[in-house]
Amino acid sequence: MKIVTYNVNGLRPRIQQYGSLKKLLDSLDADIICFQETKLSKHDLRADLVRAEGYESFFSCTRTNDRGRSGGYSGVATFCRVKSAFLSNEVALPIYAEEGFTGLLATSKGYEPRKEESPSIAEGLECFSRDELLKIDSEGRCLITDHGHFVLFNLYGPRAVQDDSERIQFKLTFYKLLERRWECLLLQGRRIIIVGDLNIAPAAIDRCDAEPDFEKNGFRRWFRSLLVQNGGRLLDVFRAKHPDRNGAYTCWSQSTGAEEFNFGSRIDHILSAGSCLHDEENQEGHDFVTCHVAECDILMQFQRWKPGNTPRGCVNHKISTSTFHRWKGGRSIKLEGSDHVPVYTSLVEIPEVMQHSTPSLSTRYHPQVCGSQQTLVSMFTRRQTTEQVISEESESPQIPSHEEFISTPEKYDSRASHSMMIGSQRNTNILPGIEAKKKARHSQGSQLTLNSFFQKRTHRSETCSSRFTGSKLCQTDISYSQIEPNGVPSADDESGASIENTQKECQLDACDTDKEKRKVALQEWQRIHQLMQNSVPLCKGHQEPCVPRVVKKAGPNLGRRFYVCARAEGPSSNPEANCGYFKWAAVLKSKGKGK
Repeated sequence: MKIVTYNVNGLRPRIQQYGSLKKLLDSLDADIICFQETKLSKHDLRADLVRAEGYESFFSCTRTNDRGRSGGYSGVATFCRVKSAFLSNEVALPIYAEEGFTGLLATSKGYEPRKEESPSIAEGLECFSRDELLKIDSEGRCLITDHGHFVLFNLYGPRAVQDDSERIQFKLTFYKLLERRWECLLLQGRRIIIVGDLNIAPAAIDRCDAEPDFEKNGFRRWFRSLLVQNGGRLLDVFRAKHPDRNGAYTCWSQSTGAEEFNFGSRIDHILSAGSCLHDEENQEGHDFVTCHVAECDILMQFQRWKPGNTPRGCVNHKISTSTFHRWKGGRSIKLEGSDHVPVYTSLVEIPEVMQHSTPSLSTRYHPQVCGSQQTLVSMFTRRQTTEQVISEESESPQIPSHEEFISTPEKYDSRASHSMMIGSQRNTNILPGIEAKKKARHSQGSQLTLNSFFQKRTHRSETCSSRFTGSKLCQTDISYSQIEPNGVPSADDESGASIENTQKECQLDACDTDKEKRKVALQEWQRIHQLMQNSVPLCKGHQEPCVPRVVKKAGPNLGRRFYVCARAEGPSSNPEANCGYFKWAAVLKSKGKGK
């Protein structure tokens, strides 16, 4: 069987990239697929995002928004490819599934309301307070699935920058709790497989720009202490199969074009511990990885940047970083895909397990997903409402067509005589019905263009009246009293042709005005663009225009603009890579009042 771990950097954009969830899953061709950073909140769980034919799925979403982010910002999901979700012997189908790892989440064991008022804390974590455990477990960073022969942990490790003490402490506690949970399972004789984006590159070989003191970092030391070669019980499956491979990275910065020069790090891992499944009494030299792991590797075909990605319009063929051309081209040219690539492992000699059905944590039992098919009813309801509106409009007074008036004049005798009595007031009684119909039809079927948000809407009749105020040419209709029995307008009123010509002139004038406005706007944007180009500095290493950036990190420079070299990030020894140029943008000082 095949297990894949993949930080998708947002599940929705990956589904959009592949066309559907099933196509995304099928492209990975695995029995168990573990996604990290799904970026879905619990309110986002819909059938098209979480369910696919032939797969059972399990989700954990963020429950807190303390970090000031909108919607989900982490989240993990495990998809299991199965032939049947009920009474199955397949290893891929979990026997048990748990959201989080503390045992305290309301849906940790399923979507049915929990009977116990105070859920019990997971074994090994009793020394921690409930508040501390819930805080660690509320960001949707862990899913546990028990597959009989092994327990699988799908993890998305917290990221903590050097000067963020709060997140550093959060990350320390997160991994400390997990380690306790692993130890308890191993003491019970269980085999464990840990997959996911742990946000830790354990050794210098796993980082492109590792400095001499790189391995002294506390998290890296902790990671290495877990490994068998350092007295721990876990095996880094990739390094067990490829101990000396350099440049084996799984993540690259998405803002610096680092993929072009493979300037990345290996932070997506597959770890394993436990005995093999063989029955021999002498287990020396036997372990789960040695006996049952056939291969473990990085799926580089999912990398965003590939040779030949250089966008059109490149003058200097040596510069192929997407970042530079995104700026130079004057438009956003974004590479499609995640900033991570998947990692997989293949297991062999894994026998079937006892017959079982999908756990209650499966999304097939999620209330929102179970009821999602009811949205079809809302579609028909909406259509019925529209039909009612159209029906109501059809009952309102209508102006007859020319043919209808001539063929059945008796239907309109009363209206015609009434119009002859009150003259021009007749038109004002009928026109509101026409305008109402136009507005209703416009609100139902029309789609606004981008230009419409920047233009003041003017009716054609208003344009005509503003140009020909007080003239008979402003009239836009012919009264019924002007129509002779033979169906031809009376000879003494020749305004029909004049009206048609006037309307055409109004339309042409309006088009000319719009063209002039667009032309002026284009010239203004070109002028601004030229000023921006003239103000952009050249980097010292390549004498090429830099790209502007904005400080997004909280601090004294938040929101401040600066310029950097536009080439892709890469080794300092490579002259084609980013030269490291940096310059703050000039700050325009506003003059005070009265100065």
